[in-house]
Amino acid sequence: MITPDFSEERVRWVKGFHFIAGIDEAGRGPLAGPVVAAAVILPVEFRSDWLHMVADSKVLTASRRELLYERLYEASVSVGVGVIDVPTIDMVGIARATRLAMKMAVKQLEPAPDYLLVDYFRLPEVRLPQKGVTNGDSICVSIASASIVAKVTRDRLMVEYDKKYPGYRFADHKGYGTRRHLECLKLLGASPIHRRSFQPVLDVCGGAE
Repeated sequence: MITPDFSEERVRWVKGFHFIAGIDEAGRGPLAGPVVAAAVILPVEFRSDWLHMVADSKVLTASRRELLYERLYEASVSVGVGVIDVPTIDMVGIARATRLAMKMAVKQLEPAPDYLLVDYFRLPEVRLPQKGVTNGDSICVSIASASIVAKVTRDRLMVEYDKKYPGYRFADHKGYGTRRHLECLKLLGASPIHRRSFQPVLDVCGGAE
């Protein structure tokens, strides 16, 4: 497993940037539920006995993500989260909805960031110096941290939706298009949190509730 480091942050720290926000999202691909973005500012030259565990949220176990989520909230200079709901995703498209979630997360940061490191994206809507980092959640600690916060936040939301809309097994698949999820769609039709703009939902149930 690749261990993210502070290479990207150090380039900016030596140039005088102190509040560098790593930004990532969770939930671009699922058929149901919101898209969530997180922005995390870590202290300059941050060190801890758990930092080596930080990695792209996709390669971590659920229990490890939960542990690191709590640690990151305790240690970070600031954490911001943006959540964009399904009606907005269907109206503006997932790419724009993702950028809106990221912008929302950045606006929540206090102190405000002076530089952004974004996984893949750039955010033209945010007038701050920034870089879109390819594979940022795998190589950049700040972005990996944001990926963990975004993933845990979204997973917790989907567990709550599982209680609200029983039968779809949202707590298990978190809205992703698994075989079991598609079987539930065929049996029950679309729930209010299914993305009607995503073709698998249209194919399976025509977008009808």
